[in-house]
Amino acid sequence: MFNLVSRLLTEEEGQGMTEYALVLGVIAIGTIALITAFSGQVKTAWTNIKNNLGSAVETNTATTP
Repeated sequence: MFNLVSRLLTEEEGQGMTEYALVLGVIAIGTIALITAFSGQVKTAWTNIKNNLGSAVETNTATTP
């Protein structure tokens, strides 16, 4: 039993993959937090752009013969 525990502590085969998984998890959590925090502002900006483009198209089509 002691040999198994000491072998598990000294082997480093899965260490790199575990570190990549942890970094990926932190990036995913950060991305979700940013999307949640800025979703209202992005929605407002998108609505403003849509409205401005719509009024620009209406203005151009109204003035052309």
